[in-house]
Amino acid sequence: MSELEQLIDSAAALEVGLCAAQARALLRLLDELGAWNKAYNLTAITERSAMLTQHLLDSLSVQPDLAGSRIADVGTGAGFPGLPLALVNPARHFTLIDSSGKKIRFVAHAVRTLGLGNVEAVQRRAEDMSGVAPFDTVLARALAPLPQLLASVAGLCAPGTRVLAMKGRYPAAEIAALPAAWQLAASRPVRAPGLAAERHVLTLVAPGSRPAARPGAGA
Repeated sequence: MSELEQLIDSAAALEVGLCAAQARALLRLLDELGAWNKAYNLTAITERSAMLTQHLLDSLSVQPDLAGSRIADVGTGAGFPGLPLALVNPARHFTLIDSSGKKIRFVAHAVRTLGLGNVEAVQRRAEDMSGVAPFDTVLARALAPLPQLLASVAGLCAPGTRVLAMKGRYPAAEIAALPAAWQLAASRPVRAPGLAAERHVLTLVAPGSRPAARPGAGA
């Protein structure tokens, strides 16, 4: 099986349908990341198959949990999960936020190379972005413990904003320490093909939202 076919089949297992053009663009993203990584050390994951699994498929695993049209990816690093999700969601607008100049420069390069008109790369700390129009969904992949994460993204949220925290093991202690105003709406385990490590996606809703579903009830 070719790498292209493997990516399409693995994404389908995550309930993400990729056309051949989208899959080729995702693989081109890995090509660019690999080339830049040699000079700028953007990621510790350098083996091609691991990049496909831990960057592309892990990013796409959160696709079913997205809501709305304005998405923020906080602490995006070299653009994950934001860039793969933007590739498969051309009707949604993604704002990719990171304080690292070299990583945001790569994101901006990838946006130009792949012709992504629905992505904005922003070099800032999330907590310094209060006053911007609130987002429908805020993404964070393994960024910080939940209480600190929610404090840092509060300025990006309004009642109804969905915060998706991509975690490894189920963070029971962090959930117990959630600020009282925030609600855990749902949680689900994620099993990306080829990725043995435990993964969970937690859906949290911002203060002022309507009562959420019971945790574990699904997104």
